[in-house]
Amino acid sequence: MWLCERQVKSGGLNGRPEKLPDVCYSWWVLSSLIMIDRVHWIDKGKLVNFILDCQDKENGGISDRPDDAVDVFHTYFGVAGLSLLEFPGLKAIDPAYALPVDVVNRIFLGK
Repeated sequence: MWLCERQVKSGGLNGRPEKLPDVCYSWWVLSSLIMIDRVHWIDKGKLVNFILDCQDKENGGISDRPDDAVDVFHTYFGVAGLSLLEFPGLKAIDPAYALPVDVVNRIFLGK
């Protein structure tokens, strides 16, 4: 239950109680929920909207929160979170490795 309590009213996720939401937790919390088959505990649509609200539509990239400066870390984990949420046009990502599923399959299964 602790994981589902990380979603705040804005739809974003935080890392601990009383903290602001941060796009990177769209990866850390969401991937954990997926691995324990409990993603239904959160509102996925609100999380998608939070991540999209954090993007810089003019210059590209994703920030930790809306209207903050973008950086590579939050851009990567924001896109990874969107992939876990099955956002259209993104390749599937492995929730344990934070890599595309086809890459994980090539590395570990030789496929």
